[in-house]
Amino acid sequence: MRNSLDLEGRPEDTRVVVAMSGGVDSSVTAALLKSEGYDVVGITLQLYDHGAATHRKGACCAGRDIHDARNVAQRIGIPHYVLDYESRFRESVIDNFADSYALGETPVPCIECNRAIKFRDLLATARELGAAVLATGHYVASRRLADGSRAMVCAADADRDQSYFLFATTREQLDYLRFPLGDMTKPQVRELARRFDLEIADKQDSQDICFVPTGRYTDIVSRLKPNAVAPGDIVDLDGKVIGQHQGIVHFTVGQRKGLGIATGAPLYVVRLDAASRRVVVGPREALRMDRILLRDVNWIGDGALDGVIGDGMEMFVRVRSTRAPQPAFLRRTDRGYEVELVAGEEGVSPGQACVFYDAPSGQARVLGGGFIKSAAAKKVAAAAPPLAEAVR
Repeated sequence: MRNSLDLEGRPEDTRVVVAMSGGVDSSVTAALLKSEGYDVVGITLQLYDHGAATHRKGACCAGRDIHDARNVAQRIGIPHYVLDYESRFRESVIDNFADSYALGETPVPCIECNRAIKFRDLLATARELGAAVLATGHYVASRRLADGSRAMVCAADADRDQSYFLFATTREQLDYLRFPLGDMTKPQVRELARRFDLEIADKQDSQDICFVPTGRYTDIVSRLKPNAVAPGDIVDLDGKVIGQHQGIVHFTVGQRKGLGIATGAPLYVVRLDAASRRVVVGPREALRMDRILLRDVNWIGDGALDGVIGDGMEMFVRVRSTRAPQPAFLRRTDRGYEVELVAGEEGVSPGQACVFYDAPSGQARVLGGGFIKSAAAKKVAAAAPPLAEAVR
């Protein structure tokens, strides 16, 4: 008979490592599994130590949060270990974050942290400790498939769903991961924290860029990549210089405020050219993109991607974590995997993720995704074969 983690064996005979960040979600995950009788081991990762960040509200995996995780572990009666992953985090997340901004991209460090730190290095540590699974407090759910493998689906609480940040999870990792909060809402989780008498029941959620001590990501980028703050020109769509800037790191695609340009009509950042240090601006309609070229594609749908994609595959994609999935077609071209957005999308930025789903809402299955390498409007990409025609 399978237990609540969909494993054979009694809970008391099943060791579970819980990634404890010091927040309410991972703390409830640990307390819930302990209450069900599992042999729970809590692990907290020391990821950075930037002085001010260790006590700043909204920071995670440093200072105060490590203290909170330790207190929760003591409260619920489980062993707790703090592992120093600072050098790994700096190399895999912080350095890549700065490199991406220097290239004119808009990175998502949480994705890289999950991919390179939590679901690779920490997962390996959990195996070494003899754990049957690694459990986290992420808001996604896992479902057992007919062949025994597992699928990732969106969280029941759509406002908390974190599937966008977990698209790079591999099938092998999914088999070993469990997400006990995936079918709960945030209020339900906080109520559980109160029932377990956890002091952090009302603790505020962590911020996305947890390792930025001042709240200004430009401070870190300028220190690691000085060229990203080199001055340059602001140009219109025809290449005409209409202003100057103090570094492309201060801009992202879709940005309107802070351009420092007085014009009769609103202007938006349409493109960043890192090589020439140019910020290209234009009207809002210039932001709408239809084609997206991807890199580092990860597929966790059924079968092998190249086998199921055929001449084109219909799906739903999310190009920003705060946007809803929209209809799209995915195909393989001589340039790599390319997505055509049926209705187009504004502000598609290189460096962000494009995540695949099998439905536009509800607890849709996550099929994978990739990082956005470039985006173009149909009129710009006219030389390429129309993707929509290829799949219809």
